[in-house]
Amino acid sequence: MSNATTFVGLDVHARSVKACAFVPETGETIRKSFGYEPGEIASWVSSLPQPARCVYESGVTGFHLCRELNAMGVACVIGAVSKMHKPAADRGRKTDRRDAQFLAVQLALGVVTEVHVPDAECEGARDLARALADARDDAVRAKQRLSKFLLRHGLVYDERNAAGQRRNRWTGDFWAWVGRIDLGDAAAMATLDHYCERVREADAAKAALEAKVKSLAQQPRWKPTCDALKCLKGIDAVTA
Repeated sequence: MSNATTFVGLDVHARSVKACAFVPETGETIRKSFGYEPGEIASWVSSLPQPARCVYESGVTGFHLCRELNAMGVACVIGAVSKMHKPAADRGRKTDRRDAQFLAVQLALGVVTEVHVPDAECEGARDLARALADARDDAVRAKQRLSKFLLRHGLVYDERNAAGQRRNRWTGDFWAWVGRIDLGDAAAMATLDHYCERVREADAAKAALEAKVKSLAQQPRWKPTCDALKCLKGIDAVTA
């Protein structure tokens, strides 16, 4: 159970924050609206009966506000939104003010499930890994668009090697085959060039990010964990 005197719920948005402070001893609630200004929020919380503790929901606004408030000496946690169960009567009357008050009361009751707040370095590593996952998805989509475009024109890469096995796509032989295609129409050829360029760009972006992830995996903070994970079958440095 927290030993705080004041519990502050923050309903955080990209440009605004609605705050509600709840003091269980008196039942008093104090409300305040802010822009996204951690310094102003910290100053206001510091003016409340102490000790004070803040909470906001996990979500797209991330960890920045939490880290900033804690750095300024204001205790703040992030609550797992999936673990917060609002009364049915409140679900149809959702407002920022109500959400902030709900969070403050939940924190006072000690029923907030806190999520881990990574430091900036850890979050940066995770963001890089997510960027690589996005780049891989982009590369797959770009190749699908090119393949479907060729299929609409009756073109399917079906070259075979001397053993009669079908050659893989996206190799030098495949691109040589694509280079010999003549669709007989300027607009169609411009479309083909566009899709080919998007595939090459996506592959280049993916390769660049993979190199950065591999380099990151060799840094002292991550290397022991990555080396241990690579002992498992099917896991390389990028996956780890």
